[in-house]
Amino acid sequence: MAAKTNVTTSAQFTTSAREVDFVSRFADNWDALRNIMGIMRPIRKAPGTKLVSYKASVDGGLKGGAVAEGDEIPFTKMKVEPVAYGDIDISKYAKSVTIESVAKYGADVAVEKTDEAFLVALQNKVLTDFYTFLGTGTLKVTEKTWQRALAMAKGKVLDKFAGLDKDVTEVVGFANIIDAYDYLGDKEITVQTMFGINYVENFMGYRTLFLLPEKYIASKKVIALPVENIDLYYVDPSDSDFAKLGLNYTVKGETNLIGVHVDGDYSRATGDMYAIMGMKLWAEYLDGIAVATVSVAGAG
Repeated sequence: MAAKTNVTTSAQFTTSAREVDFVSRFADNWDALRNIMGIMRPIRKAPGTKLVSYKASVDGGLKGGAVAEGDEIPFTKMKVEPVAYGDIDISKYAKSVTIESVAKYGADVAVEKTDEAFLVALQNKVLTDFYTFLGTGTLKVTEKTWQRALAMAKGKVLDKFAGLDKDVTEVVGFANIIDAYDYLGDKEITVQTMFGINYVENFMGYRTLFLLPEKYIASKKVIALPVENIDLYYVDPSDSDFAKLGLNYTVKGETNLIGVHVDGDYSRATGDMYAIMGMKLWAEYLDGIAVATVSVAGAG
């Protein structure tokens, strides 16, 4: 008797389906995070592109002031200096699952659970680099309380961008999660969580306030920057030059943030997953990032 129509068979569970699922979930997560942060469309860069931030300053001092009636007002010369940090490099990762693991724990655990952990680890790598970079912001603030640090950090970036004649729609902030809960106490507020990141929306004038553990942001420290100062750069893993090496990675859609390939190694009886990505969360203006510190004497 012929098989029923529209029946899913074992032949349809190919490695490509697993690759598509992985890159789709990765892309969906980043789309969600971009929406939370307010980041516009990711910017595709060629391999080897330099990452640059800019620092604006007054060149030769402020001109003008007490100008006589009818005299020409002198211009203040502004200087914008690029600060190069390095290339957008391709990062390469791999994981391997043995046939014994599948036999002992089943594919649901040995394959699917490790795929999920791998995906989270890749996301966290990009975020960790971004948090570290944010700490290099050059707008420094010192305040006596956590609440004032949060407020003044936002004020500093608004003032900076107004001085650059650049519009700011919204500001996002980053704070230590213990400090935030210490301030909130028993106040009723909705803390949301997405792929391990805790955040509060529309908090004290911030579009989003991200609540991070000590390993990402120290206690008594607050970071703020406008959404206009956050970019997501990426190198496309499906670049035709990579294919010339015989390396073909599964990607998704127009914005290919990650490339994945799954292959079986018969010589070792393992299932191997390879991932490449060249992603960087970046801020165009280093002096558009405010880093506020709560003084120890007035902490609380």
